[in-house]
Amino acid sequence: MTGPDVTRWDRAWPVMPYLFVLLPTLFALVRDWRPEVLALALLAGAWHWFMVTSHPGWTRRPVGVVVYLAVMLALIGALIRIDTLFTVTALVMFVQSFTLISGWWAYAGVAATAGVIIGARPEAGRTPGEMLYSFLVALLVASAMGLVTQTMRDQNENRRVMIAQLRETGAKLAELAQENAQLQARLLTQAREAGVLGERQRMAREIHDTIAQGLTGILTQLEAAEDTIGDAPAARSRLDTVRTLARESLNEARRSVQALRPAPLDEAQLATALRDIAEKWSRNTGVPAAVSVTGDPRPLHTEVEITLLRVAQEALANVGEHAGATRAGITLSYMEDVVALDVRDDGSGFTPGAASSSTGGGFGLIAMRQRVTRLAGDFAIETTPGQGTGISATVPAIPAASVRESPAPSRDAL
Repeated sequence: MTGPDVTRWDRAWPVMPYLFVLLPTLFALVRDWRPEVLALALLAGAWHWFMVTSHPGWTRRPVGVVVYLAVMLALIGALIRIDTLFTVTALVMFVQSFTLISGWWAYAGVAATAGVIIGARPEAGRTPGEMLYSFLVALLVASAMGLVTQTMRDQNENRRVMIAQLRETGAKLAELAQENAQLQARLLTQAREAGVLGERQRMAREIHDTIAQGLTGILTQLEAAEDTIGDAPAARSRLDTVRTLARESLNEARRSVQALRPAPLDEAQLATALRDIAEKWSRNTGVPAAVSVTGDPRPLHTEVEITLLRVAQEALANVGEHAGATRAGITLSYMEDVVALDVRDDGSGFTPGAASSSTGGGFGLIAMRQRVTRLAGDFAIETTPGQGTGISATVPAIPAASVRESPAPSRDAL
């Protein structure tokens, strides 16, 4: 028996008979050289090797065990009759009986061994009662040894079963680990694909919220400049506005490519940036836009500020292009765990659910909603035809210090 589940006892008990035959043989031959002792001892060792060592499967069958024990006891009985020193050899047969035979049948092997010990060494003058007494004592001692041997065997068997269970469990765990590794690889692939899709959506929002709005403003100013061809100062003012919008759009394009903070947030907090955007929007559209701040203003994480700033920009762009409003208002509310942005106007409004790109319900509203929901926020639109529109965005107030942010490069570097 080989393998990692073989215990010390499994390796020890097949070797014990060799030692218990060898040692008495050496002492007996040194004391008195007798060829018959050597022959019987070699025959006993060869028989054990043939039945146990060479063919271990034979002794797992009842017939094989009976034949093995019968021959071994006959050889040992002959040795004891020649020299009582071989009584020691018979002791190992107690161990063999309890190791090879299960249950109460093991005591039959023990009784047979004790009978050989007592019967093979008759002494002159011993009565049958004394021989019976010696037999019972030998049987009692052998039974005690047998209990120890059986206990060791049961422990070894339990250990072997436990090792087999642990090995099976280990194989299952290894299989689960492999499945988990494959699942993790698939999740990483899906996450990578989702990241690519998210980045495409982000870039689409950035282009729409910055470059597209800037180009729209440039076209509006150029169309207005056409109406003032005869008025040089007015045309020059329009061209200056076009130049400013083009420069800002160029800067925003560079920053969108590099995924940095938008220009209004580089040197100002969110509230100040919203006031600057509202002021420029009012100057370009002629519609007054008031900005109010409630709560305790504080620095927020970059993504939070960018999201709210872009929502305000897109909402004002929709108001200027579609609403026909006479005034607009932006409210920024800092609360304990969220920050809210409300953009309202008194324009024409529209019918919710039936909005199209021409009425403010196209990509701009989709982009705003995607930005807000990406931060686990809430986005809502309140509008009625003829009664204006209100856009509300509420996102978690993630502090700026909660995530380490990379410093944005200076304007000169761009």
